[in-house]
Amino acid sequence: MKLNRLLSGLLLSCIAALTLQARADQLQEVNARKELICGVYADVVPFSYPDQKTRALVGMDVDLCNALAKEMGLKPTLKPLSVEARISEVKMGRVDLVIANLAYTKTRGEQIEFSNAYYITKEVLLVKKADAAKTLTDFEGKRISATKGSTSEQSIHLAVKNGVPVTFQDTGSAYLALQQNKVSGFVTNMMTAIQFVQQTKGSPDELAILREPMVLEPIGAGMRKGEPAFAAAVNKALMGLEASGEFKKIWDKWLGPDTKYGITRTEKIAPLSELKFQPLQ
Repeated sequence: MKLNRLLSGLLLSCIAALTLQARADQLQEVNARKELICGVYADVVPFSYPDQKTRALVGMDVDLCNALAKEMGLKPTLKPLSVEARISEVKMGRVDLVIANLAYTKTRGEQIEFSNAYYITKEVLLVKKADAAKTLTDFEGKRISATKGSTSEQSIHLAVKNGVPVTFQDTGSAYLALQQNKVSGFVTNMMTAIQFVQQTKGSPDELAILREPMVLEPIGAGMRKGEPAFAAAVNKALMGLEASGEFKKIWDKWLGPDTKYGITRTEKIAPLSELKFQPLQ
């Protein structure tokens, strides 16, 4: 009886080992099915959102996924995700990678693998136009608004000495607090800040973006941990898009100088290890 139990245990161990081995190489897996499954936003402009006429997903992240798949010799398949599902879906293996404006943080880095950063976004301080020439040191000990639980809130603690976060459930309320002079500044991402500046331009409540950023946030594709061959292939493809100029075309189409965001690209795709930044939690 003991021998039978021992043999049964060994058999189960062998089956488990073979199963793990069969799933060990994600690159072989995606090459075998000739398909790259990308998790993208379901509806976040300008990254991935339904076209009003065709209802097909369009956006910067959609174009990047398509270009990445082509560079890897694969067919792209898009899977719409909520903001909250980005990490869990890639950890569970339901998507091969997530391309959804995913910023690197310490917590996320412990859960999933990040590709090379394909761009760097900034958390910035939005202020009244009269305060535009000030520096972050001028806001020491000041009340600053942000959305609750966001990286914007974290950045106040990192970038402003004795800064007092005043948090709200939504961006609109945090913005309104600045307009009503309840806070000295409002922290948000660069693209949102640009839109608020454009909305208030020429009005008595005109806003400006402080030149000095709060924090830098590298954006990369999220992948399962423990898949070095797949991660290397994704990074090689990203660098190929950089070298060919294809990523610049995608950037200029959605975020560049001729768009409403008007952002000039200054950084190139690079490994996280080469970037100088203080990661958020």
